[in-house]
Amino acid sequence: MNDSSKLQLKATLEISMNDELYKLIDFLNKNLKQKNLIFGLAQKEDKMIVTIYET
Repeated sequence: MNDSSKLQLKATLEISMNDELYKLIDFLNKNLKQKNLIFGLAQKEDKMIVTIYET
């Protein structure tokens, strides 16, 4: 992987658990992909971590 194809971490946010948060992340990824943004979602104990990357 060369430097131009690496993901650059832009921001993270830890929020309370929400079973439908994956729908928001999917929506953001589908609509902002052309802006070179990727959104991630991870679970950490009883919290959710939302991450924004720039490609």
